[in-house]
Amino acid sequence: MHANALATSRSIHAPAMLTSHSFVRPQLLTYFAAEAEIYAQGEQSGPLYRIEYGAVRIYRLLGDGRRQVVAFHLAGETFGFEAGRNHSFFAESMVQTGLRVLDRPTGDQSPDLMALALRGMIRAQEHLLVVGRQNAVERVAAFLLDMMERQGDLDQVELPMTRIDIGDYLGMTIETVSRNLAKLRKEGIIRIPTSRNIEIVKPAALRRLCA
Repeated sequence: MHANALATSRSIHAPAMLTSHSFVRPQLLTYFAAEAEIYAQGEQSGPLYRIEYGAVRIYRLLGDGRRQVVAFHLAGETFGFEAGRNHSFFAESMVQTGLRVLDRPTGDQSPDLMALALRGMIRAQEHLLVVGRQNAVERVAAFLLDMMERQGDLDQVELPMTRIDIGDYLGMTIETVSRNLAKLRKEGIIRIPTSRNIEIVKPAALRRLCA
């Protein structure tokens, strides 16, 4: 673990969660403060990580110094898959986050890993379609729908990420993100009680924007 993560994390024994992933075993639950590095691009890959609470962003630094966020992971989700021996991206906690470090499955456990990897691949492909084919307001609408579905289809969507994070994920500036959120609010499709909370007032209208 990195020095900055060690300075902001601690481990305790916690009971195993009952999940459909047969490779999950009782492990130490590791805590990360907000904005702590979990692993870095280029480092040797190792275990998988399951988020017990909090949220993680996965990103890459481009040659010109810009940041491209490629994924957000929320509570209950697993990340850390790599095709090679080294991490292709950085992983950082966005808020206070508890991670369970998982042993990589072997033998008859591998189908579970394959299913998780395939879900991650499908989500990455959908993200590419959103960024490549949709206009700004459609991208924001698709992002909000994705967050809503991953949080149990609740009308109240919690956003652990900042507007800058969202912009780096959707390929737009923070001003464009804010402007299109304001547009959706003006049209009565959403409400914005706080910067980290969005209320979906008209989910059907939001879906029509992404059709």
